[in-house]
Amino acid sequence: MVRHSYATKSNQNRVIKTPGGKLVYQTTKKRASGPKCPVTGKRIQGIPHETFLNTRGLARAASPSRTIEKPGGKLVYQTTKKRASGPKLPITGKRIQGIPHLRPAEYKRSRLSRNRRTVNRAYGGVLSGGAVRERIIRAFLVEEQKIVKKVLKIQKAKEKVATKN
Repeated sequence: MVRHSYATKSNQNRVIKTPGGKLVYQTTKKRASGPKCPVTGKRIQGIPHETFLNTRGLARAASPSRTIEKPGGKLVYQTTKKRASGPKLPITGKRIQGIPHLRPAEYKRSRLSRNRRTVNRAYGGVLSGGAVRERIIRAFLVEEQKIVKKVLKIQKAKEKVATKN
């Protein structure tokens, strides 16, 4: 069975005239076009075709990059950090105000001072002010309910004693 050579990008030929005047087919190599800037359309210099300046060679969320234009007009890839969503409430999932949105490693003691890591109240930096207020009110109401139950129990006991006499 004979395999046909279709005019695909990887299998392109062109006719060339040799020094003796003979016409010959010559297969052309595929030109490696480097990555282009999505904004300007210019080629990005300094890196091979479809590679990134990161350990991971593929465009994934773990290796985000953007094109930067240098002062000489040269375009290069620059790896960017993932955007931090910031701390959230464990119950509702809403963001906590007053705490900067950083990546988890940047909340460590050496990188961020305590007054920037927390908010000055009970459960500061973990729960929002509204959630803390709700917890305090709930705890107060539960205690009140216990006291009311105890008082009702004492009243019932007094009524029983009064009916016996």
